[in-house]
Amino acid sequence: MRIGIYQNDGPISHKVADELALALRQHGIALDNKTPDVVISVGGDGTLLGAFRHYINQIHTIRFVGLHTGHLGFYTDWLSDEIPALVAALVHDNGQSVDYPLLSLTVEYDNGKRQEHLALNEAVVKQPMGTLVADIYLGGELFERFRGDGVSVSTPTGSTAYNKSNGGAVLHPNLSAIQMSEISSLNNRVFRTLGSPLIVPKGEEIIIEPAHSNFALMFDQGMIATNHVKRVRFKVAEQRVHFAEYRHVNFWRRVHNSFINDIE
Repeated sequence: MRIGIYQNDGPISHKVADELALALRQHGIALDNKTPDVVISVGGDGTLLGAFRHYINQIHTIRFVGLHTGHLGFYTDWLSDEIPALVAALVHDNGQSVDYPLLSLTVEYDNGKRQEHLALNEAVVKQPMGTLVADIYLGGELFERFRGDGVSVSTPTGSTAYNKSNGGAVLHPNLSAIQMSEISSLNNRVFRTLGSPLIVPKGEEIIIEPAHSNFALMFDQGMIATNHVKRVRFKVAEQRVHFAEYRHVNFWRRVHNSFINDIE
């Protein structure tokens, strides 16, 4: 088994990554950052998003592990003082994993060209200045004409991020679905949207056609230039992301730990 280590630029993460690499070598585990079987992300949830982006073309063969250098994050199961236990789990690895849905984005341009992207958490269509005006299609038909700050489309695991702050639901990752939530929509006697989050199952698309090309399109830690973009299609991706299931924390426990903590 080959292990890759991906860390952020912070001095603590570099120190922990060096300690991890030494422990792995002492147990005869090969280090390979080019074609790893397991990638250990050392940092926080943002670092794991970076690792996902870095290995995006190998996600069908890679399992991820999150090693947090602070408190436990949403994607990180291990703390930096648990390196011996993590290495022991790697030594006894038998390929166990848990997988989560991903978001597929297809950007279509006026000239007919298309770009495909994958997101682990979410994508956001926003208007940097002024009001975003966009036609939204569901089931292949025009559903509503949105006016407001923007629209977020998230995966189940990403539903606890921007989507939640928009009033969206928290989805369990066993559901192969994506969720669209509105960001400060305008609703009055003239302009109307549904005004509530929408959950779309695998096999269906959310299509957003902005009225103007001066909007912003962001996904996870990336941004896409929107000059001459005609529409953006969102759906549950065929690919899934895999995490090593050595001590994978129950999803609802993650939600509890992240937002509620102890109950007296």
